[in-house]
Amino acid sequence: MKNIKQDSESTFHRRDLMKTSTILFGGLLLGGLGKSVYAKTNPSEIFKPLKENPLILNSNENSLGMSKKAHNAIIQRLPKAFRYLRYSSHSPRMELMDKIASMFKLTQDNITLGNGSSETIQAAIQALITEQKNTNVPVQLLIPELTFEFAELYAKPFNITITKIPFDSKMGIDIPKMKENAEAFKGFSIVYICNPNNPTGLITPAKYIDKWIKEAPKDRVFFIFDEAYGEYVDDKRFQSAIKWIPLKQENILVTKTFSKMYALAGLRIGYGVGSPKTIKKIRAFVELDNINALAAVAANASLEDKEFAKRSIQANATSRKILSDTLDELKIKYLPSQANFMFYQIKGNLKTFQKRMEDKHIIVGREFSPLSQWNRISLGVPAEMNAFTNELRNFRKKGWI
Repeated sequence: MKNIKQDSESTFHRRDLMKTSTILFGGLLLGGLGKSVYAKTNPSEIFKPLKENPLILNSNENSLGMSKKAHNAIIQRLPKAFRYLRYSSHSPRMELMDKIASMFKLTQDNITLGNGSSETIQAAIQALITEQKNTNVPVQLLIPELTFEFAELYAKPFNITITKIPFDSKMGIDIPKMKENAEAFKGFSIVYICNPNNPTGLITPAKYIDKWIKEAPKDRVFFIFDEAYGEYVDDKRFQSAIKWIPLKQENILVTKTFSKMYALAGLRIGYGVGSPKTIKKIRAFVELDNINALAAVAANASLEDKEFAKRSIQANATSRKILSDTLDELKIKYLPSQANFMFYQIKGNLKTFQKRMEDKHIIVGREFSPLSQWNRISLGVPAEMNAFTNELRNFRKKGWI
């Protein structure tokens, strides 16, 4: 296995200077892109974590890096970065909305863009709570006991009831119990379901979700489905809730992101899909200039790069197998993830485990209470997972895991 380590004066017109600097800057960035996107994907290679270049596996980022097409789109847009991102029909913002709508055979009225998918979740929570409070209807946010916490964080300032439902016996989201609670609540329930769930990586099968959607009173239950990791799923029991939108289901919002499969986490770009009525409500709580031009052109280019999407999914699948094979070898309990991270059980104190990994220049996931003896690890590219699994074996030899 291989280790990977990552004078004459001229007079320029302003336009020439801009053109030349763009080319130079683009060349520098593209040089870096070649290393980040296409290196470290060979399953036989091993990344070498260093103090100045640690292995970061704690935020579910896609370390494959963005596609070359997205990268080129950013470089081409840079000279126009002084311009605001407009709402005209041919602007990158509106082109992106068209592309997303076309993917799902919908219209722009079904789409809202966000600063990551988290802004769309925030706007939805605020819009729904405000609407109900204006009519003096009690509101609750209904969530699993352990999930992506942003819906809860966005709801807390409104002092509404936040109800957490324990997992079922297999650490999955307990849909029957959530449904039972919503039916008993004397008011309006906002139901947040992350599918696949974060941090477990487990899916909630469509048959359970569909049954509840069909039976739920539309004036008392609203569903937010967070499908940030949906593109990674290969379990046929999963179906995107977007299938309900063409059926004019008014009480559903699906949020998605470009942060994961498309590797644009730092650019903050995501979107929501819902009925025109739902989207209109949400847009009223979204900042008008919420996305930037570079994010918009990168997202547009990413949707056009089908080969990169395939490569991204394949790299994740390879990394998932590297890790699951090692966990099986070491007889470490883990959950069958359908996302770009895995949730596995450790031995002893999590903070001690984190510190020992940090000493090896590997940054692992934080604590998810009450499961304080479990650790979420992001799936880096295969070379990175080889480095992490090698360290796991070393920890086993020392009796640390």
